Amino acid sequence: MAVAAKDTRSRWSAEASIEELALLTGTAGAKVIGRFIQRLPVPSQKHYLGKGKLEELLAQKDRLNYEVVIFDDELSPMQQRNLESTLEVKVIDRAALILDIFARRARTHEGKLQVELAQHQYLLPRLAGQWAHLERLGGGIGTRGPGELQLETDRRLIHRKIHRLKAQIEEVRKHRALYRQKRNRNSVPVVALVGYTNSGKSTLLNALCRADIFTEDKLFATLDPTTRRLTLPDKSVVLMTDTVGFIRKLPPTIVTSFRATLEELDEATLLVHVVDLASHDAAEQCQTVESILTDLDLKDKPRVTALNKIDLLLAGDREWDESSALNCLSDQCRKEKDTVLVSAIKKWGLAGLLGQVNRILA
Repeated sequence: MAVAAKDTRSRWSAEASIEELALLTGTAGAKVIGRFIQRLPVPSQKHYLGKGKLEELLAQKDRLNYEVVIFDDELSPMQQRNLESTLEVKVIDRAALILDIFARRARTHEGKLQVELAQHQYLLPRLAGQWAHLERLGGGIGTRGPGELQLETDRRLIHRKIHRLKAQIEEVRKHRALYRQKRNRNSVPVVALVGYTNSGKSTLLNALCRADIFTEDKLFATLDPTTRRLTLPDKSVVLMTDTVGFIRKLPPTIVTSFRATLEELDEATLLVHVVDLASHDAAEQCQTVESILTDLDLKDKPRVTALNKIDLLLAGDREWDESSALNCLSDQCRKEKDTVLVSAIKKWGLAGLLGQVNRILA
């Protein structure tokens, strides 16, 4: 479910976003049986949806037999409670869906800590109302119900858990900082791969460094950062790091919790922005990555742009031909500075990418 503003551009963005939401749902292991987009000036504060669309969704319940309704924006605690009360099914939002995927994909101790912290920070404001069936009306002496006591207990427990998780992640951050200091003393440059989720960063790292990182054609297939040694054409050695992918409407709790991981980008000597050129939403995905990099104060970091999956734009399965590939690109892409055409899966254009990295680092 999504709400789009009443203008053409926002409508297009909503359709692209809900298509992405369907891919996220598949990654989480659920089956999509229906999609709805409502055009409203602003979402309803009470139910997110307008009254008519909510009634339509409720009327479709017997026909579609849905068990979960997923919304494309982050719902307020009140919106979520009202929707679950009306629809009588589980209701989750985009943020909760992404957190669920992260929890499934995290493999390292650090990754699990970061995801658990983000989940608790997401849950904390949504505790209100969990124990509403135990609350008592009225005020004064003798009217403090067990609901209030239970709610306060839960809040206190979650606050303590958040505090412990932050302390553990801070230890991880300090360990990373010491590792980076040692790395800097040895004068080893770091090249960090950044980009939208499923743009091919892990596949590119495998191709360049002869690594064997798990890859899959799904959003957030890999979550934990991975670093490998890479020898450049001039025989110098760098460390190449694969970082967590970005996505539209990335929950703020994720950005906060993954601060220790994202600090690797701040310490990197060079960023390689990997773009899925075959995606219909490549331009919007690039803009999302640029916005997040700006928020992280990384906009001015030296950068190479790797336009990946160029093989999917070439007709048939003919051999790599850069002139033919260039014809697939817009004039704007051709004019981009420090841009290289690559296919990580076919290993096309890797020499050109390494040459660009070598030239900038030198």
